[in-house]
Amino acid sequence: MPRITIGLGGILILLGVIAYIATSFASWTALIPAILGVVLLISGLIGLKNAKVGIHIALVVALLGVFGTSMNVMQLGALFAGEAERPAAVVVSSITFVLLIVYIITGVRSFIRARRWKGAEAAEA
Repeated sequence: MPRITIGLGGILILLGVIAYIATSFASWTALIPAILGVVLLISGLIGLKNAKVGIHIALVVALLGVFGTSMNVMQLGALFAGEAERPAAVVVSSITFVLLIVYIITGVRSFIRARRWKGAEAAEA
């Protein structure tokens, strides 16, 4: 999971920087995915030393990111109708939202697998 976290952090940093450039540096809020990416990257690096702490931090950050981006994701209908005020924000937020949801699912599955493995190991002893 630490390597996945680092990779996701890098993708989000790239997404945020591209969004900021694509919107002609209009608003720093285009960098929100990059900010999330930096925090996830740092959490992933912490996870290399202490996986439990690093990945827990990363999953909390990802969950906060999902809540933060959900407002723009709710505007997908307006985007498809051509009525979105900030179409780039809706697109970037939606991409961020999907990436974070997939990451959270992957992280939870990883924790479930680790707990089952520890349980099986304890049963054998």
